[in-house]
Amino acid sequence: MNQNLTDFYPGQQLKHVKTGGLYKILHLAKIEATLEDVYVYEALKNQTVWIRPKAEMQDGRFIPDHSVT
Repeated sequence: MNQNLTDFYPGQQLKHVKTGGLYKILHLAKIEATLEDVYVYEALKNQTVWIRPKAEMQDGRFIPDHSVT
């Protein structure tokens, strides 16, 4: 996949490239045991909260949703 090294920021809305699902970044956090950076984000369709490693989140599967004004 395409490497996208742009950091996302809290409040930013993203679109999942494959599914078209919309998500909002809530926080950038760390896993206590490994100190790995992770994003905490929310699915806008059902308010489910998810955590994903920063590197995985920025590997091209999520893009900024530019339809938000």
